[in-house]
Amino acid sequence: MTERVWNEVDDYVSGLLIGRDEALDKALEASDRAGLPPINVSPNHGKMLNLIARIHGARRILEFGTLAGYSAIWLARALPADGELITLEADPRHAEVARGNIATAGLADRVEVKVGKALDTLPTLDGTFDLFFIDADKVNNPRYFQWSLDHSRPGSVIIVDNVVRGGLVLDGESTDPSVVGTRELGTLIAKEPRVSAAVIQTVGSKGYDGFALVVVDS
Repeated sequence: MTERVWNEVDDYVSGLLIGRDEALDKALEASDRAGLPPINVSPNHGKMLNLIARIHGARRILEFGTLAGYSAIWLARALPADGELITLEADPRHAEVARGNIATAGLADRVEVKVGKALDTLPTLDGTFDLFFIDADKVNNPRYFQWSLDHSRPGSVIIVDNVVRGGLVLDGESTDPSVVGTRELGTLIAKEPRVSAAVIQTVGSKGYDGFALVVVDS
C-alpha cells in the first residue's frame, strides 16, 4: 500500500460520506489565503470527531489548538443549541481567521476562541468538560492531558491527536521535543488508574499517524 492509495481512499470516502460542505470548504480556502499551515484534520477525521461528540452527547467541549477553526466547526456542529465549545489558540492571526470561519459556519453563538498560550489560558477556565480534543504543541501534551483529567468527570472523553508521528513514537532515544512529549504522554496515560485508553493508528491524506482515545472512569 502506498500514500497515493491512502489519499485516494480518503478522497473516495470523503466524497461518499461527507460530500461538499460550503462552510468547511470556505474555512480551508480562508486558511490557505491567510497562509496558515495545512495541518488541519482531514474531513474524515473531522467527521469522526463530530460523531464521537454526538455519540457522547457532549454539551461542553474544550479544544487545544484552533488553527483556522476547521475541527472546531466539526465539533461545534455536534453541540446542542445551548452547548459550548472553548477553543485555545496561541497565534492571534490564526484566531482571527478561525473566528471568521466559525461565524461563516453560523456557530459563533456556541464557540469561544481564546487567544494565548494554553498553559496561560487554562487557569482562567472554570468547571468540567464532557470532551477534550488536544491537537496543539506536542511537547506540552502531558500538561494538557493532566489539566483535562483534573477538569473532567466520570465519562468524559479525551482525544489526543498525532500520537504515532509516522512511527517515530517507537524511538525511545529521540530528542525531538514532539516525540519526547508524545512518549511522556503515553507513559502518563498508562500509569493513570482513573482512565481507560486505546491508540488508533491512521493512514490517509495526512500520512501515517494516530490518535489516543481516553475515557475517564472515575
